[in-house]
Amino acid sequence: MRRSGGEGKIKKRKVAIFDIDGTIFRSSLLIEVTEALIDQGIFPDVVRMVYARSHRRWLDRKGSYDDYLREVIRAFEGHIAGIRYQDFLRVARSVIKFHRSRVYRYTRSLVRDLKKRGYFLLAISKSPKGIVDLFARNLGFDKVYGLLYETDGRKRYTGNILSFDLMSDKAKILARAIEKENLTLRDSYGVGDSESDIAFLRLVQNPICFNPNSVLYRHAKRAKWKVVVERKDVVYELNGKKE
Repeated sequence: MRRSGGEGKIKKRKVAIFDIDGTIFRSSLLIEVTEALIDQGIFPDVVRMVYARSHRRWLDRKGSYDDYLREVIRAFEGHIAGIRYQDFLRVARSVIKFHRSRVYRYTRSLVRDLKKRGYFLLAISKSPKGIVDLFARNLGFDKVYGLLYETDGRKRYTGNILSFDLMSDKAKILARAIEKENLTLRDSYGVGDSESDIAFLRLVQNPICFNPNSVLYRHAKRAKWKVVVERKDVVYELNGKKE
């Protein structure tokens, strides 16, 4: 056992916290698993109609991605009740098998580098925890937080979300992990892509805004946080420095 600062004191590990959807994964795990649930007949075809218009508007750059994602969330949460957990997990495994390499190069390399340097890797996503676990495990994350949907005695989803208050504040999640896992914020890293990540990015010593939306980008410029964009085969900081 590694000790520091006196007998019985365990050395704290440095932490790196990553948002997953749109930051490491080049899509949303929730979107992909919802589409797969429809394709495999577990959700009815009409579920796509819930978000079809917002999807088209986003593709045509007339609407926002956030609006599209909100509609997918509404569709998922409106139809998950009564679905067997094992059926969901089977579909989730097929999604991960198909999309496991659909990641950004910059964040993939950063995860690997921090892992080699002994960092505790913490993943946060508002996608269902079952699929986030599968995705993050493949990348070597130590701890995963995702939305946990309640199941009943028959292992069917009830439609209720557990620990919703905790999952609505990523800074709370980071604070909880630091306490439970004996971590330190010294030399810590955080990577996010939207305004919902600002809360935890404020806490880390090395905040990185990766492919940020407009709200996070404006905040990052004011706070002088690092902004990184990956487009096709080019990764660069917005000050013009290429990676």
